[in-house]
Amino acid sequence: MRTPIIAGNWKMNKDMQSAKELARGLVSKNARFRDREIILFPPYPFLPAVAGLCQDSRLEVGAQDISEHEAGAFTGEVSAEMVVSTGATWTIAGHSERRNYHLETDEIVNNKVKRALSAGLNVILCVGENLRERERGAAFDVVQRQTERGLAGLDQDAMGHVVLAYEPLWAIGTGKTATPRQAQEIHEFLRWVIQRMFDNATAEDLRILYGGSVKPGNINGLMAQKDIDGALVGGASLDVESFSAIINFEV
Repeated sequence: MRTPIIAGNWKMNKDMQSAKELARGLVSKNARFRDREIILFPPYPFLPAVAGLCQDSRLEVGAQDISEHEAGAFTGEVSAEMVVSTGATWTIAGHSERRNYHLETDEIVNNKVKRALSAGLNVILCVGENLRERERGAAFDVVQRQTERGLAGLDQDAMGHVVLAYEPLWAIGTGKTATPRQAQEIHEFLRWVIQRMFDNATAEDLRILYGGSVKPGNINGLMAQKDIDGALVGGASLDVESFSAIINFEV
């Protein structure tokens, strides 16, 4: 059985004090869980503090992004090795906001995945279509391309440290959510893509998260689907009570 993951992407929110308060609250309320992984993705400046607060708990910490470069004259960038040195163990690659606002190509995303893995980080690779692509029937083509290119050059062993997240762009920050059936269709298809790229065992073991306006009110319906293994949560992860309610989904 695949262990579910509930991940909270704080994006560009909080200050140091409120980040610590959020982390403390989440550690306090969610220390009892043994059957699911909980990962927090705070902004870079808060990584050491949040990682320290989570150190003796079951909560894990990751960076929202890393550079595709190992080191050098890349002003403003943060390397995978720097992230590791903070105590973080995860990173996100290919989030739609990075693809859209920073024009990250599939090649750049693939480079970031490889850099993260080489530094010892686990990776959540995000894929998903926008509204125009969905309306013209291209959703499956888009997520297949992003998955195949994002994971190019990886072997089965590396895939043990990779998680996919399907995030329909039209459902991020809009209040809209893909229905459980819509999400399941894409998740099932993504598992087929992985089976074709690697093998049956890799596809079966891979965890695929849903991201896109996940709330306490819709998490149970999503998690009831066969191929949905957790959630990548945005706005609802910024509040102890709402994120804890999502973490506390019914099995």
